[in-house]
Amino acid sequence: MNITFKLYASLAEHLPQQVRPGNAMALEVEPSASIARIIEPFNLPPKLVHLVLVNGRFVPPEARAATTLAEGDVLAIWPPIAGG
Repeated sequence: MNITFKLYASLAEHLPQQVRPGNAMALEVEPSASIARIIEPFNLPPKLVHLVLVNGRFVPPEARAATTLAEGDVLAIWPPIAGG
């Protein structure tokens, strides 16, 4: 099945070079793949996988290993962001 995978801020460097300007890419995943399994090949530092959203809904860290997606879902991830 196909989903849209988005990485923001410093995490965008883990996307293929050609999709980095838009921070998003189409991604084919197995229907049974959890969020944790989907992001594994991208080698994201675990401490930087802070805010995870599926279709705009927050997925807490303890649910990411069991949460699966559906066709057309959007998986978006942000690192911790500091501001002032």
